[in-house]
Amino acid sequence: MTGKTIWKPVVQKLVTGRARRFRMTKQPPQWPGQLMAPGLYLHVPFCKNLCPYCPYNRIEYDEDLFRAYERAVKQEIDLYAPYLEGQSFSSLYIGGGTPTVNWRGLISILRHLQDRVQNIGDICVELHPGNMDCDCLSALKDIGITMLSIGVESTSDAVLERIQRSHDGRTALDAVTRAMALGFKSVNVDLMFALPGQSQQDWERDVTTVVSLGIDQLSTYPMFSFPYSDLGRSKGIRQVTRPPHRLIKSMLNFTDEHCEQSGLHRCAVWSWLKPRKEKFSSITRHHYIGFGPSAASMTGMDFYVNTFDVNAYASKLPAERPVAVSMPVRRRLEMAYWLYWRIYELKATHEDFCAVFGETASLDAEFGHLLRPLIWAGLMERANEGYRVTQSGAYWIHRLQNEYSLSYINHLWGKCRKEPWPEEVIL
Repeated sequence: MTGKTIWKPVVQKLVTGRARRFRMTKQPPQWPGQLMAPGLYLHVPFCKNLCPYCPYNRIEYDEDLFRAYERAVKQEIDLYAPYLEGQSFSSLYIGGGTPTVNWRGLISILRHLQDRVQNIGDICVELHPGNMDCDCLSALKDIGITMLSIGVESTSDAVLERIQRSHDGRTALDAVTRAMALGFKSVNVDLMFALPGQSQQDWERDVTTVVSLGIDQLSTYPMFSFPYSDLGRSKGIRQVTRPPHRLIKSMLNFTDEHCEQSGLHRCAVWSWLKPRKEKFSSITRHHYIGFGPSAASMTGMDFYVNTFDVNAYASKLPAERPVAVSMPVRRRLEMAYWLYWRIYELKATHEDFCAVFGETASLDAEFGHLLRPLIWAGLMERANEGYRVTQSGAYWIHRLQNEYSLSYINHLWGKCRKEPWPEEVIL
């Protein structure tokens, strides 16, 4: 056994109570019951330009295929609507792909969803700088979208060309400025770091430029090592040269210092937020229902993923849910899932743990054996009847996500991209 194959089961056992690898199968999941702090997700898998580094499920835009997708996703919403009646949802997150690649079609889907599912809180949408003209932004605001996340990625034309983005720096900055002027509740900008050939000076210019625009939130992401991405398949992910970790750490340290000086405070491992603004995040809801090809759902009873293939997705509807693979979720695994995302958000409190798992639940009893060593190592500290991640700890969580937890996504998404209906996926 290699060192990696030895320590991964050990870590998994400590966190989830199970050392054996998880197995997802074609067994249909249960319909959702009463959900805890739930959100909704909508995946739009179309793009005009396919970025080679992007790991998410996306295909080149085709008008006829989009029509089939639009019809099918409305049918999927109709299937779920009776089971979601009477529940309130904290948010709806719309990701892609490029959700506004056909913004009129997106508006039609949103109207249908709002008619079938009531009590939806903030509506958040990802935007590409090249697909957010003034008419699009006005329509999004009119339909009730409150939060935007703009994928600037870099302000450097040379870096954007190197990662094969279809926009330049001027277009991206103009898009952010126009979005800010319309008065949305929150505007987040995504920047990518640890890109091939990216220097510290490149990164500092990106951060200072977008923060100076007065944005509400900055989110920063490394280029993850996904071997099934177009870049990973064409070049071999091991041949993709990223900056050394010393430089990556320096980039993150600069971001933290500059954002703090500019009045944005760290709200997650990779995000900084203005005071009194609400955080834009795609991944930290406890329970959620996903619509669209490749959308995942977490109900507390089951975790499952729709087929990635648009035609296969549409072929199942309206007769049945287009679920590719699923697995039951035991209580301890659900607790581990909760803890994972609370640590990503830099804090985990006893009060929040009990609010989800009941008054008799105990964060210390379940995870004290895991969290106390992190305190001794200086990665976490006691705070507010719970735990808080230190600045040093935030960097190592970034490392852990790239080296460990993303391997689960590699197995799941890699298999589902190859086969519309896998027999099973071993995580």
